[in-house]
Amino acid sequence: MAVNKKVPLRKCVATGEMLPKKEMIRVVRSKEGEVSVDVSGKKPGRGAYVSKSEQAIDIARKKNVLGHQLDVKIPEEIYEELLTIIRRESIL
Repeated sequence: MAVNKKVPLRKCVATGEMLPKKEMIRVVRSKEGEVSVDVSGKKPGRGAYVSKSEQAIDIARKKNVLGHQLDVKIPEEIYEELLTIIRRESIL
């Protein structure tokens, strides 16, 4: 008898969709206030999830959703890093 594993779901802060954790990218704010992209999903700190789509990143950038969720100003480099990760995965 096979046991079905429960797939952890997370909510995208940009689109509001509930998706499996593996289909999301986590952006984390450390206690020092530094913002970074957490590909592994295990960094300590306050995290927010964004869908792995360029549309979701654009929505998050325009509405400043990540900034509101993490209570910190999000540098433009974070959005560029997110887009780079998404584009790299779409090539593979």
